[in-house]
Amino acid sequence: MSQKTFNVLFLCTGNSARSIMAEAILNREGGTKFKAFSAGSQPKGHIDPTVLNLLKKLNFPTDAFRSKSWEEFAGPGAPELDFVFTVCDNAAGEVCPVWPGQPMTAHWGVPDPVACEGSVTEKAALTADVMRMLNNRISIFSALPIQSLDRLSLQKHLDEIGKSRT
Repeated sequence: MSQKTFNVLFLCTGNSARSIMAEAILNREGGTKFKAFSAGSQPKGHIDPTVLNLLKKLNFPTDAFRSKSWEEFAGPGAPELDFVFTVCDNAAGEVCPVWPGQPMTAHWGVPDPVACEGSVTEKAALTADVMRMLNNRISIFSALPIQSLDRLSLQKHLDEIGKSRT
């Protein structure tokens, strides 16, 4: 019997940094158990260069990344989502589209490296720190025994992951 692949959407306002990093991490770490996507409510139309540099440095494939609207995942023909995570505070407060299939949702807010007003070195350091935070949360998430947890227990775990200060 084959294992179900869970579709996960990471949301952020601009879809140029945090949600892209989360998509990259889960697609690498989640194996065949997960398929990750990312989108934004107001996509910037490009990926932040500091994020792209870090992903390349860490040997993530980057050619397929693009900044896109969350509406691509709410319409006909979109993948049926099992989980939707907001990774920025703005997206968490916005009215999201109605996701077909009623996916589980949680807020996993992390700092915005794009908003960093420091030097190039400071921005790179913050970007790496956000990558570490997302990696830790995604590692915890991907290790959950999802198929053996009831919906209420799973929601509690998802919310706790978002509150972790890792």
